[in-house]
This record gives sequence, C-alpha cells and structure tokens, in this order.
Amino acid sequence: MSKIKSSSTHQENKQLLEAECPEIYAANQISGQWTVAICCCLAIGTRRFGELKKELPTITERILTLELKKLEQRQLIVRTVYAEVPVRVEYELTEIGRELVPIMEQLQHWGIRHKAWVSREQTV
Repeated sequence: MSKIKSSSTHQENKQLLEAECPEIYAANQISGQWTVAICCCLAIGTRRFGELKKELPTITERILTLELKKLEQRQLIVRTVYAEVPVRVEYELTEIGRELVPIMEQLQHWGIRHKAWVSREQTV
C-alpha cells in the first residue's frame, strides 16, 4: 500500500477539512481498525505488549507495533521503557487519551443500539 503524497489534492483537502471541522479532526485521530480496540484495552489500565496481544488475538504483532507507534505519535498513549533485563515496556493512555474513555463508552452503547435497529429494519 502506497502513502498519499503530502502535496496531493486529496491530502490538501483532508488537511483543510480537519482544520475547519474539529469533529473530522477527532474522528481521524481515532480512525483505523485497531485504534479504538487498543484504546479500550488501555482504558482498563497499563498494559505490556504481550498483554495487548492476548486481549486482541486476531491482530498481528506487526500491526500492533505499527498501531502503538501511531497512537504514541498522536499522543494518545505513552510508552515507558524500563531499564531491566529483559527490557520491560508498558503502554498507557495519556491524559488526553483518557478523555476518550467516556466517548468510547458512548460509541459502545450507540453501536449496540444501531446494530439492533439495523437488524430490526432488515426483518421488516
């Protein structure tokens, strides 16, 4: 998969939309298949890589690593490395990342209601 050029019209439009619409900016920060799932795991508390992998068994190690880096760059999580042998690395939500917890809970409730609504509409 190739990256979109930073000078492309698509990228320019995306940046303009993010600048004008905080909802779009926020949605883009948590977009992606695994972002919310990882944040939900970390909402419970600090986790090590292996613990996250166990809680998300269908994610590959490569994708988990990439997603954790992306979340760290977006300052939603903090990665702490302990100088031990073997090295211990822990991940936790940042202060701004913890603000997502009630939003994720609302998304969960909305998702349950939406699934039920769609299911009901399909049977009519």
